[in-house]
Amino acid sequence: MKSGFVTFEGIEGSGKSTIAKSVHELIEKAGIDVLLTREPGGTEVSEAIRGILLDPEHPEMTDRAELLLYLASRAQLVEESIRPSLERGCLVLCDRFMDASVAYQGWARGLGEEFVERMNSFAVGDTVPDLTFVLDLPVEDGFLRGPDRREGSGERGKDRMEKEEQAFHEMVREGYIRLAARHGGRVVIVDSSLPFDAVLQEVIRNMEARFDVKII
Repeated sequence: MKSGFVTFEGIEGSGKSTIAKSVHELIEKAGIDVLLTREPGGTEVSEAIRGILLDPEHPEMTDRAELLLYLASRAQLVEESIRPSLERGCLVLCDRFMDASVAYQGWARGLGEEFVERMNSFAVGDTVPDLTFVLDLPVEDGFLRGPDRREGSGERGKDRMEKEEQAFHEMVREGYIRLAARHGGRVVIVDSSLPFDAVLQEVIRNMEARFDVKII
């Protein structure tokens, strides 16, 4: 198959990381060249920025500084990893990408969705997703997933974003829904309150249709 770029978005505890890893495993089994990465992170520089961004010891971080750090991490990931992988014909999967900043910083932080989208364009250029899944569920359900909210990342305790009040996460969820309304041709909302297998099947079905490929 030709190269493609798929991203997974959602509120904290939505299960996006678990789904992304399962999709990656299925695609590998299908013999397709695939890369799974994450945001913020994915390169040495980007992972260092991630450490600053998510450290709960930095509650004083301003909204503008937060956005600029996410953009810096994103720009490095695109230049060093995502774009070269796409150019060699790889299917790239990314756990969060540019839409996260629109929902979190643009809408929930109040910096402006259109402004953040312009800043994203500066950071990523023409390297934009072909398909984006927003795993949607009520915020309280995400909170109830407790320890599973770190989704197998190996990281312990709540990070700086997870420590935000429920009202903030409600705004994030609303931001994702607004984003899907504006970019309906690219963004697909998946009900992640459904059983895991149903969510995975819905994601795979959409990917097979979009890229004209058989995964399972």
